[in-house]
Amino acid sequence: MIELTIESIRVSLRNYQRVVILREKDADRYLPIWIGPAEADAIAVRLQDVAVARPLTHDLLTSMIENLGGVVRAVVVNDLANDTFFARIHVEQAGQIIEVDSRPSDAIALAVRTGVPIYADESVLDRAGVLLNAEGEPLEAAEGAGGITPEERAKLSAFSEFIAELDLDDFD
Repeated sequence: MIELTIESIRVSLRNYQRVVILREKDADRYLPIWIGPAEADAIAVRLQDVAVARPLTHDLLTSMIENLGGVVRAVVVNDLANDTFFARIHVEQAGQIIEVDSRPSDAIALAVRTGVPIYADESVLDRAGVLLNAEGEPLEAAEGAGGITPEERAKLSAFSEFIAELDLDDFD
């Protein structure tokens, strides 16, 4: 597993969809994941430390886990199949780790509330991660690199096109 940080949440000007940009902690590889507007707002509210009058859904989830004796330990983006990312929330309860299936957007919203690390399986980064050159432009991987087929690369082209349009200079 490779640790990631949240680089930013962006809105595509083409279709107004939100994408969370995760960055490999010790490298310049990025993992863009399309997310819904509610989840984007839930992540942004916590990242920007905005106070809300009532608990949001992810605040409720955090409270429920804690009140039931659990502690969130990590979230992992663990798979990519048919253009869909999958995640697992690792919750410790009574000395055991319980893995809960989750959408990555919900797992990330929970991670920012609990301060736990976000990880991705190497296979997910190999298939959907984007490397940048010194000018911040996406590098094209060799066909078949990282176990990705040409068909999978074509399906992920929307991510690549979106990344290519971003101005990554303002990520600092």
